[in-house]
Amino acid sequence: MAPAAPLRIVFAGTPDFAASSLAALLNSTHQLVGVYTQPDRPAGRGRKLSASPVKELALEHGIPVYQPLSLKEDTEQDILKSLNADLMVVVAYGLILPKAILEIPKLGCINVHASLLPRWRGAAPIQRAVLAGDAESGVTIMQMDTGLDTGDMLLTKNCAINDDDTGSSLHDRLAKLGAECLLEALIDLPALQQQATPQNDNLANYADKLDKSQARINWQQSAAEIDRLVRAFNSWPVAFSELDGQRVRIWQATANQQTHNSEPGTILCSNSESVDIACGSGVLKLQTVQLAGAKALPVSAVLNAKQELFGTGKKFS
Repeated sequence: MAPAAPLRIVFAGTPDFAASSLAALLNSTHQLVGVYTQPDRPAGRGRKLSASPVKELALEHGIPVYQPLSLKEDTEQDILKSLNADLMVVVAYGLILPKAILEIPKLGCINVHASLLPRWRGAAPIQRAVLAGDAESGVTIMQMDTGLDTGDMLLTKNCAINDDDTGSSLHDRLAKLGAECLLEALIDLPALQQQATPQNDNLANYADKLDKSQARINWQQSAAEIDRLVRAFNSWPVAFSELDGQRVRIWQATANQQTHNSEPGTILCSNSESVDIACGSGVLKLQTVQLAGAKALPVSAVLNAKQELFGTGKKFS
């Protein structure tokens, strides 16, 4: 099929995941007439104001950037109207779009969502898929409505979740897949809109925003469940537990189904390959850990300096 005429597009997004789709549009024949992104936020140890990855990329290419705190005001809606866009593409923007905004572009607003909707709606579909042990994830191009990721589906692409996938590795694959799906959807968007598929609300789950407290390990869980927690929360917020009053962040581990008679959280053994921890069922083998004020390191390197901390019989809280 021959590509459709180039569209005037307004893009709205904030993190790295969104920047992948913006980069794809910048390399296409479509015209970017404006970019919306979250206001600069304090980041890093110095808490200096930091621009989002989407803003940085837009400025590199001379695209006008808009950073409103809200899109509910008439003045903000008038600005969007003035851009005379055919379409608004939204990818992990972080602001709710009012009905008035959704109706401004000629073709409405479409969303690149990192889940096979309606499986995971909400802020953290990638991590929730890993945490739940899903066999696959994917990307959905969705026509936006006023609900939370409830709009009709225009295009979906599947992506397997591997046994060793982390939140980060799956994020990177889905970011690339999302950019590819977006360009495919734009080839003949009106045709896709006419054939849009409604979501089955009965199959929906809410992927709530990640919180540091959710990364605390409950050793009563099975080794397989804790392994998924470690992988899902790598690289943020990173699974953790306390040992001798010291926080230990766990970046990499593997589950083993071996049996034991020890209380969950107990160190069964430690060697150059792993530190083995008793779980509610099975054993979790720690492979990469991070102590307070230090870098993430293989357990062999940590044991060279902190052998006594990981002594057999000691217990994580």
